[in-house]
Amino acid sequence: MPNPDDLERLYKEQFETLTADQKVEHEKAQQKLSDLNRMLTETFQNPKKPILCLDFDGVCHSYTSGWKGADVIPDPPVDGLFSFLFEAQKHFEIHIFSTRSLQDGGIEAMRQWFDEWLWKWYDEHCKGDVIGPALLPLHFPIEKPPALVTLDDRAITFTGVFPAVETLRNFKPWNKRQ
Repeated sequence: MPNPDDLERLYKEQFETLTADQKVEHEKAQQKLSDLNRMLTETFQNPKKPILCLDFDGVCHSYTSGWKGADVIPDPPVDGLFSFLFEAQKHFEIHIFSTRSLQDGGIEAMRQWFDEWLWKWYDEHCKGDVIGPALLPLHFPIEKPPALVTLDDRAITFTGVFPAVETLRNFKPWNKRQ
């Protein structure tokens, strides 16, 4: 194993050979690594965050094309999704749950959809301001998780008083209202 003093000396020698621009980029990379280390430390020191459960279709995925099959997800995200998720993950363990979750190919299709759209959003909006999409841990349970709160486009908050059946029959999700 190398001597830490030798490694420090070698690092300083190598740093001095960098151009001014390279030194600036190196400092930016060092800051990102420091931020990453802080975020990981916070995550592992406080591993039990409350669960936030999000429905997939109509909450994450815009669902403008309607149902095409568990493994077919053609539409873009709902506006603001990824900004919301990056903020929410600081306070919650995020679970994505859907009717797709128990169907063949459903979870894999949702994972692929998130990979595709998250990178597109990241490239367009972040420009190096955050560490990267890999730091958005999402869980895909196969049954409804014990969430503190759930966001769903097809739900009504129960207040202790049952709604009128007519209210339920006339229900429309947010993206179908005029």
